[in-house]
Amino acid sequence: MTKNLERYVRRARRLRDERHVWAGCALVALGLALVSDLGPHRVWGVTAATGYAAAAVLARGERSRPAARAVALAGAVVVPLVSSVAAGLGQLEVAVVERSGRLLLETGSPYTADPAVVADVNPYLPGMAFFGVLPGDPRWWLGGVFVTALAAAGLYRTRLLALPPVALPVAVGGTDLPVVGLMCLGIVLAGQGRSGRAGLVLGVAAALKWTAWPALPVALALVAVRRGGPASARYVAVALSTATAAVLPFALSDPSGFCRSAIAFPLGLTDIASPAASPLPGHLLAVYAPGGRVIALALLAAGALLLAVSLVVRPPGTARAAAARLALGLGVAMTLMPSTRFGYVVYPLVLGALAYRMRQPRSTPAVLSPEVAAV
Repeated sequence: MTKNLERYVRRARRLRDERHVWAGCALVALGLALVSDLGPHRVWGVTAATGYAAAAVLARGERSRPAARAVALAGAVVVPLVSSVAAGLGQLEVAVVERSGRLLLETGSPYTADPAVVADVNPYLPGMAFFGVLPGDPRWWLGGVFVTALAAAGLYRTRLLALPPVALPVAVGGTDLPVVGLMCLGIVLAGQGRSGRAGLVLGVAAALKWTAWPALPVALALVAVRRGGPASARYVAVALSTATAAVLPFALSDPSGFCRSAIAFPLGLTDIASPAASPLPGHLLAVYAPGGRVIALALLAAGALLLAVSLVVRPPGTARAAAARLALGLGVAMTLMPSTRFGYVVYPLVLGALAYRMRQPRSTPAVLSPEVAAV
């Protein structure tokens, strides 16, 4: 009888917590709709708030939880994505990716040699332009790569996809999604000792955005602990050759455009103001403190150095530890970058979810989930 009571209490707590989660998400979405000056965000906020509120009402019993999650996913992702694509609404990233794809086809380079306004700037690495070459709205491909990579990593969860930091960029256009999805898959493959595949996946991620590059040394440390020197060398060779083959030709053919857009602009070293200006510590330092940009960059470099030292002193021995280390490092970097935005929270959130998903009881040996084992 006591055990039955304990099970009942645990079930009631799970249901209560899930209702609270969806209710909190509804408040976040509604707040964004009220305060944002971006049309796509306001549309998403109203639609998502409705879906989250309905999910909070539905999540009253064990049998209704799947339906509540499906409603949350539909209201926060499916409906706003389809309606936004049909209406041609999207945040600036969508237009940038589409424009870089057109430039790649027309000129052979995804960059403008002398960008004058923020819409001319392509702050991504050359690989991102291929999402603009593919047919249809880039959001289908960006979200598709993200979901596919998460599924291959054993992390396909409705609740994760429906949370605002993930659902919003899926619907309005987020270039960080395929990057973090590939990072998760690369870490899982490295933890399995599949060094060549891990190098290929992370090399592709590194060809999309600079934010993927911290995953390269973390995965290297993991492969070195799990498989030793030869596997590490294979990983490095595949990862670097993949990233180099995707980036170097464009950097050499258009060095001015590449340096101005992909290097100087993200570091805030151009006259064009970046729209990534969320009031996080790094941005506040850069804007309000004398010499604040230099201080913020110095702190960012110090954080990167500490991460590198930790990989040498205490390298991660499991994919879970590597994902947690990477989530922590990117979380710190997100707060210290001079040009930053709240949307970057998707990196520590998804990587942290991967670490949580792979947790194992201390009393039992680590066994990969069927989804992960099948990768």
